Amino acid sequence: MPELKNGNWALWVIWIFNISALIGISLGFEAWFVAKTPINLVISSILLFLVFPIDTRKKTAVFALLWILGMLAEWVGVKYGILFGTYEYGANLGPKLDGVPYLIGVNWALLSLITARLAQYLLKKSALQLIFAALLMLVLDFFMEQSAPRFDFWEFEQGIVPLSNYICWLAVALIFQFIIHRTKITGDLKFSAHLYVAQLVFFLYFFLWF
Repeated sequence: MPELKNGNWALWVIWIFNISALIGISLGFEAWFVAKTPINLVISSILLFLVFPIDTRKKTAVFALLWILGMLAEWVGVKYGILFGTYEYGANLGPKLDGVPYLIGVNWALLSLITARLAQYLLKKSALQLIFAALLMLVLDFFMEQSAPRFDFWEFEQGIVPLSNYICWLAVALIFQFIIHRTKITGDLKFSAHLYVAQLVFFLYFFLWF
């Protein structure tokens, strides 16, 4: 079926899940929807593998590397309070490895790949692509930080997000973008754009109105 081949079905899935959660939380069903966050992340990851797609050994290896490095960076942050500041993860991102949700590593990999694709499309120079993609990641992180304590994703000591969090987030993001650039990984532009914008809209909405 042409609809399955061009990946438009995946765009519907992305928006249905995100808009449903946005509406449901706004109507007072926050606990139920937020608790389903791991399901949303798993589905987004499955869609990434199917539509981006992650369909070669090299792409799979890069995804795995980004996941491992993301987990490592978060473990250092949680365990020792360096890089991102002093914080701990809550209950709504699923099972954890020594305090770090497995899905947070997945999210690092997913965001790195889709922002890299957007930068590849918008800019020609490699250095600008790396910087722009990392900034896209940082922008999303900024808005996620505002809702994270409320949704029991994670929370910083005394409820204050330190400047070091954003600086180190950008630094780690640049490293990840460099890995993607060096390995010449690319993927579906439409899928990448929709997944990024859907997440941005979700967190921007709660930042502005709640």
